[in-house]
Amino acid sequence: MDNEGLDELLLRRMAIELDEIDVSLLTELQADADRTNVELARLVGLSPAATLHRVRWLKESGAIRIISAQVDPAAVGFPLQMYVMATLARHDPRSTRMFEDQVRALPQIIAADNVAGEMDYILTVVARDVAELQQVLASLAARGGQRLITHLRLAEIKPPSRLPLAATPADPAASGPARQRRRASNPVRVL
Repeated sequence: MDNEGLDELLLRRMAIELDEIDVSLLTELQADADRTNVELARLVGLSPAATLHRVRWLKESGAIRIISAQVDPAAVGFPLQMYVMATLARHDPRSTRMFEDQVRALPQIIAADNVAGEMDYILTVVARDVAELQQVLASLAARGGQRLITHLRLAEIKPPSRLPLAATPADPAASGPARQRRRASNPVRVL
C-alpha cells in the first residue's frame, strides 16, 4: 500500500471530531486517570456535570477504550519481560485464527500486534521464570508459530506516553447532527 492509500485508510478510521475541551480531558486522563470528576472539571474548566457528560461521550465514541491501572510486572512477580516476534508457518484463515486464539488465551501474553514486514506478530510476554516462558513459546509453536524470536526486555527507556492530541479543525461541510447535539448539551465553558 502506498503512502497516499495508507493516509486515506487512516483518515477513514478517524471517527470523531475533537475540540479543545475533549483534548484537555483526554490529556488529563492520560496523565492521571485516577482523578475525580470534580478535579477533572476544575482542570478543564467545565462544570462537573458537563465533564461527566463529556467523558461518557468520549467512552461511547471509542476515543477512550478503557481506564485502567498500569501495574509494574516485576513488582508483582513477573521478572521476565520479553518481546516475541512470531512468524506463522501458514497464512490461511484457519491457521491465523488458531494462532490468534492461542495468543488471546495465554494470560502471560499481555499485548499482541499483527504487523506488516518480516514478522507477522509482535507479542509482549511476561513470565515468572524461564520454565514458564518455555511453556508459552511451546504453546505458540504448537498453534502455528513457525519462527519465534525472543528479545529480553532489559530496561524501560520511555514509559508508554500520552498521545500528542490536538483539536480537530472544524469542517463546516461535515458538521453532523451528533456533534451539534453534543455541543448544544454542553454549553458551559469556562476559559
